[in-house]
Amino acid sequence: MPTADSLGTDDLVSVDQLCVQFGDQMILQNIDCHIRRGQTIAVIGESGCGKTVFMKTLVALVRPTSGRVRFDGVDLGSQGPTEMARLRRRIGFVYQQAALFDSMTIFDNVAFPIEQNEPDTRADEIAERVHRHLREVGLPDDVATKRPAELSGGMQKRVGLARALVLQPELVVYDEPTTGLDPIMSDVINELILHTRRMYPVTSIVVTHDMHTARKVADRVLMFYPRRRLGPDQSQVLFDGPPSQLEHAEDRRVRQFVRGEAGDRLREMSIGPARPNGTTDTGHETSPHPASQEVPPASADGSADDSFANGFERE
Repeated sequence: MPTADSLGTDDLVSVDQLCVQFGDQMILQNIDCHIRRGQTIAVIGESGCGKTVFMKTLVALVRPTSGRVRFDGVDLGSQGPTEMARLRRRIGFVYQQAALFDSMTIFDNVAFPIEQNEPDTRADEIAERVHRHLREVGLPDDVATKRPAELSGGMQKRVGLARALVLQPELVVYDEPTTGLDPIMSDVINELILHTRRMYPVTSIVVTHDMHTARKVADRVLMFYPRRRLGPDQSQVLFDGPPSQLEHAEDRRVRQFVRGEAGDRLREMSIGPARPNGTTDTGHETSPHPASQEVPPASADGSADDSFANGFERE
């Protein structure tokens, strides 16, 4: 995996030995990741693997338990509220459900970041920027006077993208940008992500379950795996490379995920949680290993030793 020394000033985001723990539950452990300027990274993995927590940590919405996250060389953990507010102006965030203000018009939604962060901007300049960014995401000018409830889900997501871009950020983070959309509109969003990269010198992080999106928009893919189902010395990042290599990954857990195959997970979920008498819901004897080790250590190809299978927890 790249190091800060090997990438130098080309890194916009640097993550070193990142750990995030909530109570007794470790969500992310010893994550190293360096993202170059202009790169588009797709972060994939099954539900509960820590994708969203990772994304929020990159923009300092979640504080690391240990480790360090740097944005353009600045350690986010050392920044106070004023400094973080200034840094976040350089980051655009596209929310999963658009997160538009229902009581405001589309114009006011897109203008909101300008008014909050650039209060001296003239009204005519605000109007020009709002309409320009709406047109760039394929929306006509008359949309500006409507309210979010009057728009389709796909149109709302495009408004969310326009709002994220209106301050011309250096980093854009997309949270499940195609969730809930039909295949055609999903591809429209994918094309807009590509168009944004061509139009602006932007670095993008796309958190997604949509493999079509990952393959189409990303030049690098990270795949996370749930910490609770790994052995103590196993990496949580199962894959880090170009999307063209996903189908041929050595780890079969990666291949199963990208092909949408239940594989070992179906077997895991069919074995219920252990009872006090040492059996599961299906009558299996439980593993002699402690309950905290929910998942057996896996071999290098992602296969698990069958002798540990009864320790799986129903999810």
